[in-house]
Amino acid sequence: MKIRDRVLIVEDEQSISSFIAAVLEANGYDALTARTGSEAVSAITSHCPDVILLDLGLPDMDGMGILKFVREWSTCPIVVVSAREHERDKVEALDAGADDYIVKPFGTSELLARIRTAIRHTRTPLPNSDIAQSGQFRAKGLVIDYDKHQVLVDGENARLTQNEYKLVSLLGKHAGRVLTYDFIIRQLWGPGAKSDNQILRVNMANIRRKIEKNPAQPEYIFTEIGVGYRMVDPD
Repeated sequence: MKIRDRVLIVEDEQSISSFIAAVLEANGYDALTARTGSEAVSAITSHCPDVILLDLGLPDMDGMGILKFVREWSTCPIVVVSAREHERDKVEALDAGADDYIVKPFGTSELLARIRTAIRHTRTPLPNSDIAQSGQFRAKGLVIDYDKHQVLVDGENARLTQNEYKLVSLLGKHAGRVLTYDFIIRQLWGPGAKSDNQILRVNMANIRRKIEKNPAQPEYIFTEIGVGYRMVDPD
């Protein structure tokens, strides 16, 4: 089963937020909503969405503040959806790290296309050029398909949860390198997450049961004791 991408809608107008959420759910996405900047920050750090739709005119803070906050630690795709149509507003948002900018009112087909493009761009410009070209990481029968959001072992879907997939896909992007526990925690759960390795150990134990022939002697993901984890080099 393909994992649904999670979209956070940061929009203070209830009618617009509900409409976008309904469109997204009907097109295979999980939709979360936030009506204030503080709600948005909480949702971003706790739910780690796959893409953020960000209105700039929020009641408690300017959306640019949220954009800059996220870009301090995350490459999560951000599509600004705003009534501000001046060129300087678009330039400022894009320079601050927005992936795209849509002016209200907008068509649903355009919005869905922009979301797909933003997610695809985030998943393909990877350190490994082979992954960037094929959209896949391959090693000894393990395949991480970044386009389909799946992990396969010998052609079979490993059926990872969303957090398990995010952990494996992060390691795949940096295959051969040791990623520290703190780095992984920040990338997956945000800068406010507690530096508690227990949640990583639990996720890794579940992952190994699903992808390794012998979890006690892993072939794909190795533990660097006291430091972090390392994905095997690609084929």
